[in-house]
Amino acid sequence: MQTTITVNGQARALDIDPRTTLLDALREHLRLTGSKKGCDHGQCGACTVLVNGVRINSCLSLAVMHDGDQVTTIEGVGTPEALHPVQTAFLTQDAYQCGYCTPGQICSTLGLLRELEAGVPSQETPAGARPVLSDAEIRERMSGNICRCSAYPQIVAAIRDAAGSMA
Repeated sequence: MQTTITVNGQARALDIDPRTTLLDALREHLRLTGSKKGCDHGQCGACTVLVNGVRINSCLSLAVMHDGDQVTTIEGVGTPEALHPVQTAFLTQDAYQCGYCTPGQICSTLGLLRELEAGVPSQETPAGARPVLSDAEIRERMSGNICRCSAYPQIVAAIRDAAGSMA
């Protein structure tokens, strides 16, 4: 099937099997290997990307479902010369060990910050209240992203730092 997806600001035409996941389209067809294939079952979050500003597990979504969508991968978040504030916070707080989950963690953090800004509640948000950035709120919203090295305290600190620097 033919599909066109705007990836990191650039329209990319793809001729792919309709069963191809968005993750495989990104990695195998577009050679954007920052998004990782961890579990391939939507359980680890290593493949998290932003689609139209919303974070998704790209291993659970078919590429053809995203015809015309805007997809942001870790390659579109910042550059080595101009890191995004979230990337800077992750470096400053040493919020990675092996780094395998880091692209998904960063993309998920960007989605989390947009959700908070929009007032989207989570399980941690009291009924009828606007969500507030707290460690518990961060942990709840990031619960779909697993770090096998257990850098969770540093990830929470990095998210707090990034939210502060972006406010």
